[in-house]
Amino acid sequence: MSSVGVVTPFWLDRPPTEALDIAQAADDAGFETLWIGEMATFDAFALATAVGLRTSRISLRIGPLAVGVRSPVALALGLSTVVATTGRQAGLALGASSPRIVTGWHGREWEPVRRMKETIRDTRALLDGNRVSGFRLQQPVPGTSISVAAFGPAMTKVAAAEGDEVVLNLVSAEHVAEVRKRLVASRPLPPPLAVWITAALDPGPETLHQIRSQLAVYLAPPGYGEMFTALGHGDLVDQARQGRPRTELAAEIPRDLLEQVGAIGSAQTIADRVAEYHEAGAGHVGLVPATAEDPAGRRLLRTLAPLLAEERR
Repeated sequence: MSSVGVVTPFWLDRPPTEALDIAQAADDAGFETLWIGEMATFDAFALATAVGLRTSRISLRIGPLAVGVRSPVALALGLSTVVATTGRQAGLALGASSPRIVTGWHGREWEPVRRMKETIRDTRALLDGNRVSGFRLQQPVPGTSISVAAFGPAMTKVAAAEGDEVVLNLVSAEHVAEVRKRLVASRPLPPPLAVWITAALDPGPETLHQIRSQLAVYLAPPGYGEMFTALGHGDLVDQARQGRPRTELAAEIPRDLLEQVGAIGSAQTIADRVAEYHEAGAGHVGLVPATAEDPAGRRLLRTLAPLLAEERR
C-alpha cells in the first residue's frame, strides 16, 4: 500500500528551528509519518524527542543517520529514548553519508559497506532485546523497522539484503524504477522502497532559488552526478566537478531539472508527480517542503493532504 510522509529539510537559508514548525504543520495536516534526519543543526534523537512532545500523533522515522558515527548501542539507546519519552512509534534509518562527515567531522574510519552490515544486525538485535557485546537495552523496542539509504550498487546490495526498507533521495522516477528492478531481482521478497522529493506549491523566485541552491550541492558527488548527466545536465556536473562555486552553479540550474527530481507547481501537479513515483515502485514518498515563501510548508501541506488522500482511495 502506498503512503506519503513529510521530511524535515536542511535548507541553508532557513533557521534550524523551522524543523519543529514543519513537524507541527505535518501533524496538523494529518500526515502519518515524519522523517527526521541529521546534518549540521540538531542531534536527530533530541529533535525527534522534541517533535514527539510537541505533536499529537505523527509517527517518526529517525535518519538516515551516518552509519560510521554511532555505535549500535548508541543507536539503540537513542531510538529507545525517543519511543519511551514520547510514546510515539519510531523507525530508524541508516546511511553511508560521506568521508567528509564520517572521517572529517567525527574522526571515524570510512568503511561504509562493512559497517552498515554489522550495524544493522547488531542494532536490530539490541532493539529486539538481545544482548550484544555484553550490553542489553533496558527498554527494547522489538520489531523496529530499519531503513537503509542507498544510491550506488554496493550499498543498494547491502540495503536489499539487510534493510527493512530502501531509501532514495533527490532522484527521478526513472531512477526509482531502475532501483526497484534491482531489488526485485535481489531476493524473493524485496524490501519496500521509499523516496524523498522536494515539493513546492506554485513556487516564486525565492523558492526556486532555495531549491536550486540545495540541488547544486549534489551535482558533483559520485552517483548523483551520473544520474543528472543521464537526465541531460552533464555540463553542470562537469562544472561542479571542476570546482565552479556552488552559488554560480545554482543560478544556472534550469527549472526542468528541478521538476525531474521533485514535485513543483500546482497542487494537482504535485499529486500527479507523487503518483508517478508510486507507479515507478516507491511504496512511500517523503515530501521535502520548500519554505522560502511558505514558512514551515504550511500552505503546501494543508493543501496537499486531502488531495493525496483522495488519490490513494
